[in-house]
Amino acid sequence: MARPQPPPWVHAAVLLCLLGLGGAIEIPMDPSIQNELSQPPTITKQSVKDHIVDPRDNILIECEAKGNPAPSFHWTRNSRFFNVAKDPRVSMRRRSGTLVIDFRSGGRPEEYEGEYQCFARNKFGTALSNRIRLQVSKSPLWPKENLDPVVVQEGAPLTLQCNPPPGLPSPVIFWMSSSMEPITQDKRVSQGHNGDLYFSNVMVQDMQTDYSCNARFHFTHTIQQKNPFTLKVLTTRGVSERTPSFMYPQGTASSQMVLRGMDLLLECIASGVPTPDIAWYKKGGDLPSDKAKFENFNKALRITSVSEEDSGEYFCLASNKMGSIRHTISVRVKAAPYWLDEPKNLILAPGEDGRLVCRANGNPKPTVQWMVNGEPLQSAPPNPNREVAGDTIIFRDTQISSRAVYQCNTSNEHGYLLANAFVSVLDVPPRMMSPRNQLIRVILYNRTRLDCPFFGSPIPTLRWFKNGQGSNLDGGNYHVYENGSLEIKMIRKEDQGIYTCVATNILGKAENQVRLEVKDPTRIFRMPEDQVVKRGTTVQLECRVKHDPSLKLTVSWLKDDQPLYIGNRMKKEDDSLTIFGVAERDQGSYTCVASTELDQDLAKAYLTVLADQTTPTNRLAALPKGRPDRPRDLELTDLAERSVRLTWIPGDDNNSPITDYVVQFEEDQFQPGVWHDHSKFPGSVNSAVLQLSPYVNYQFRVIAVNEVGSSHPSLPSERYRTSGAPPESNPSDVKGEGTRKNNMEITWTPMNATSAFGPNLRYIVKWRRRETRETWNNATVWGSRFVVGQTPVYVPYEIRVQAENDFGKGPEPDTVIGYSGEDLPSAPRRFRVRQPNLQTINLEWDHPEHPNGILTGYSLRYLPFNGTKLGKQMVENFSPNQTKFTVQRADPVSRYRFTLSARTQVGSGEAVTEESPAAPNEATPTAAPPTWPPTTVGATGAVSSTDATATAAAAATEATTVPIIPTVAPTTIATTVATTTTTTAAATMESPPTTGTKTHESAPDEQSIWNVTVHPNSKWANITWKHNFGPGTDFVVEYIDSNHTKKTVPVKAQAQPIQLTDLYPGMTYTLRVYSRDNEGISSTIITFMTNTAYTNNQPDIVTQGWFIGLMCAIALLVLILLIVCFIKRSRGGKYPVREKKDVPLGPEDPKEEDGSFDYSDEDNKPLQASQTSLDGTIKQQESDDSLVDYGEGGEGQFNEDGSFIGQYTVKKDKEETEGNESSEATSPVNAIYSLA
Repeated sequence: MARPQPPPWVHAAVLLCLLGLGGAIEIPMDPSIQNELSQPPTITKQSVKDHIVDPRDNILIECEAKGNPAPSFHWTRNSRFFNVAKDPRVSMRRRSGTLVIDFRSGGRPEEYEGEYQCFARNKFGTALSNRIRLQVSKSPLWPKENLDPVVVQEGAPLTLQCNPPPGLPSPVIFWMSSSMEPITQDKRVSQGHNGDLYFSNVMVQDMQTDYSCNARFHFTHTIQQKNPFTLKVLTTRGVSERTPSFMYPQGTASSQMVLRGMDLLLECIASGVPTPDIAWYKKGGDLPSDKAKFENFNKALRITSVSEEDSGEYFCLASNKMGSIRHTISVRVKAAPYWLDEPKNLILAPGEDGRLVCRANGNPKPTVQWMVNGEPLQSAPPNPNREVAGDTIIFRDTQISSRAVYQCNTSNEHGYLLANAFVSVLDVPPRMMSPRNQLIRVILYNRTRLDCPFFGSPIPTLRWFKNGQGSNLDGGNYHVYENGSLEIKMIRKEDQGIYTCVATNILGKAENQVRLEVKDPTRIFRMPEDQVVKRGTTVQLECRVKHDPSLKLTVSWLKDDQPLYIGNRMKKEDDSLTIFGVAERDQGSYTCVASTELDQDLAKAYLTVLADQTTPTNRLAALPKGRPDRPRDLELTDLAERSVRLTWIPGDDNNSPITDYVVQFEEDQFQPGVWHDHSKFPGSVNSAVLQLSPYVNYQFRVIAVNEVGSSHPSLPSERYRTSGAPPESNPSDVKGEGTRKNNMEITWTPMNATSAFGPNLRYIVKWRRRETRETWNNATVWGSRFVVGQTPVYVPYEIRVQAENDFGKGPEPDTVIGYSGEDLPSAPRRFRVRQPNLQTINLEWDHPEHPNGILTGYSLRYLPFNGTKLGKQMVENFSPNQTKFTVQRADPVSRYRFTLSARTQVGSGEAVTEESPAAPNEATPTAAPPTWPPTTVGATGAVSSTDATATAAAAATEATTVPIIPTVAPTTIATTVATTTTTTAAATMESPPTTGTKTHESAPDEQSIWNVTVHPNSKWANITWKHNFGPGTDFVVEYIDSNHTKKTVPVKAQAQPIQLTDLYPGMTYTLRVYSRDNEGISSTIITFMTNTAYTNNQPDIVTQGWFIGLMCAIALLVLILLIVCFIKRSRGGKYPVREKKDVPLGPEDPKEEDGSFDYSDEDNKPLQASQTSLDGTIKQQESDDSLVDYGEGGEGQFNEDGSFIGQYTVKKDKEETEGNESSEATSPVNAIYSLA
């Protein structure tokens, strides 16, 4: 609605009327009225009662006042007149009573301390300021002192006193070390409210630092440090446990006084071993949950803004496992004076009656003293029209001479209140403050307000009439405000006419008229449509508008929401826009804006330009035509607290009947600009009653739907706000989870606008330990999360979250159980390693004593060793319920070192290490069996298969009776039937096997996914699977890590294998594959673990084809040599006998590069004719008759009947043998060693 703006003095007059009706008045700034009306002084600004100033700055004492005529000022100091003119340092600001004391030329600020009071005076009275107590800030130095070391017994209580120098204002106290490191405080060590540092029990680590008290002064911004305390703790064998005792306050009872409106702080600090816990209670009732909060690790209870009902007895309970004690604090609430009825300015007409009321309360009851113009009322001249009745002054038949300023001073021992109220006698007939005969034009169905500012004394009454007749307008569609404005909630055609406002008082009346015209809204009834055209053609965008003929219509166009420049190729008419020779740059959105001086309407269409001989592919070309036009002219009627009737006019259905109407709403508090579906109605109606929620500022729009599609939304309706109410529900999805080991984060889903039911929606969060059943802690939160700090590790809490708004609280909330943060678990208990035979090792353990969270599993690392030789480390991961595991030994000689740790979601905790027992000493068998890689047997009984290549190579060499020592670490393949995984193995997902380990599945008949195989590395993994879907089927690989972070990878058809990147080394993942079109068709879930960072990812040499071929060639060559030797010996050839000596491979002998070793201690044991030295090497006996001296490397062979067929050779000289102790044996085994 467009109308001329009234001048500023009109707003002042409106404010005058509003204040006058409320008991206070301001004289309008209209010069014509200013020259006629007078006003006694009124204090508008003054310094605080206790005014503390910085001695380094100039002193400023404020006092400002207003009145007509302008008041003059003077001051008193310590109740005596303060002559400002006689002191060169003191000056008073112009047109103000503010004092400025300047010390740039010298002087001491302390000389000006005292009590000041300002007087503002004109010919109609005198107003007083408060008594301002001026004090200069002080920050005295700390007295020098030498502090001896404090000697204390371990476990004893200790108090380090601060005793800061008295400052003004009091300094802020904090404790630090001499190196300026803050002292860590907890429930054992904390600072009291008096600044002292309390130790509930002293521990040895308290000696690691010194303790210095620091005082920070506010005005000087300086920090003074006391000489540090040094502790010397005397230790004993054990600290005896003690029952609690109170360090502060002393004894079993004390009392405390607090003033109403201030904060009450109760404190209890106790000693004991272990450190006691503090709990607070109030006798005969509960603690005020909305005002009480706990501080300093529950050692302090703070109640904000206390009132009389907070009086009573409070007690703190200190308890540990040795016992408990209590201290009772009797709280008395006193009160400085506070207003019940503060006196207000009184404006009367001559002959009227009035009264000034000054009512205050306090404890003790305050006394009331009346003054007039700064003098006690008893010493003022008598006034027969004035009567004093305690806290009330009654005026009868007031006259012009009764004008004055009255002061009410109410005081008790805790403070005072001073109020000024003037009595002004005016006789002003009503005046209209706005231009006469205004014209107001408004659009149909809108809301409007007709203003009629006025002034008069006595305050006039105002009434409205329409067309000069009928009764006063108020109620129904009309509402009259206190300032006289008339609001019409929804304009109709019949509301057009002349409205008259009449202001009346005993001195006369005044009236003014406002002419209201109702105009039809501007509507675009033929909107531009989306079009797809070829380049070079001509396009026309229609925009036909219906508007009120008495208003000037302007039609403009926007392109891409920017003003459109109409060039030579464009022609704009009243109802259309034509573009000739369309170019590609013309593509975009076009908006038609139809506007008058009162309202506007707009419509948008999208133009797509195609190149020649191109098939239309525009995103809008496929949209079907014939959608209904949007509804219009929305109207709200039958306004109620919880419902409203919405009526609209349907748009054109475009030859397809409208089937439904969707009503949407928008609110401007929580999600302004966001529209939500409210309800749906049949297409045969155009009016419906909508059910509403409390305290929502609704705005509605309607969308029409037919078989073709939905219309554009209608223009929004006017807004309608429902009244408020307390919430009827509480937030949902309340959770309590720890984000760190010493906290718990409470979260919930916040309530939306339709469930808030009132302003200032907030949440009362309550929590307490579940097992201790302690007093509820509470906090008021405006968001959707709250973090509880300083919590024990992983303990359950009871949590409640209750909604509250300015109208009240919601229903009692449900109690939810949450947990504080997790930490690393302690080591598994009773880790036992048993070896029932030479083939297996059994491991058993118990769960950790302190899980510190939810156990997610166990990690086992085991390493084979034989003396100084180390094998390849293996890693197994178990489920949290598994406490047993069996390891299949690779050979009967090597031992194993096992390291076991438990895991929570935080990580792996403390590990425990055990070794397998030493194997029994056995004789070397005559034929060395092949050494196989160890086979891992899970707790469920499933055997993990070994590397197929290594197994095949071992089986091939067994046929030649030449044992081959494997040079690769054992490898396992985890399957779905085993609860363990190995980091060096590929994880293959299969259906549970019936016997042994199943590596393949048969294809099912129906569509499915199977045989998911994972080949992990440290930071990536390759995934393959089988399926029976048709060509072109897409899949999704979903995997979740140990931190419950889920990721998905879309996979195009026939794109296997798939590589997952950016994985974390040593982390466990779960994985599944499912169809992108149907998530219900999924593989079974598998678990795999990436390699640790140090794992050697290079393939083992023993599994390489070239190495296997080389070994086979060597074996074949050795076999040929053996055959030739047998043939020559069968011909009777003689061979020199050479002395040979079996020397086992030492630790320094070269081995395979992958770290595997030769289990030769069992295979190369000496015969009975040999003896072993202390260093483990085999030495030859003096006898030369041993068969070992003639054998090939000590390796004998037997026929099936047990006869010996060993080869004999002629021994060399003993000296030659000793000179060549490192010479190689000629046996096939040694030949292989030398080549390897």
